[in-house]
Amino acid sequence: MQLLARFILATVMTAVMVFMVTLIVTFVNLGLRADFLVQWATAYFIAWPIAAITAFLVMPSARRLTDTVMQKIGG
Repeated sequence: MQLLARFILATVMTAVMVFMVTLIVTFVNLGLRADFLVQWATAYFIAWPIAAITAFLVMPSARRLTDTVMQKIGG
């Protein structure tokens, strides 16, 4: 996968995943308080770059592992 395509995929995929996870975890931990959006946004903007960088770096290994598993199960 080209470097730019890998970057875009990691950015988009993690943006959506982190959005949902931080939203749900913030709600579960804090409830719907007056400062909920501020607390959620803080969690999101801390977590998203970490997730995006991790996905970008791990993606080639994950792709190889997926290919290996698929070969072993006959896919």
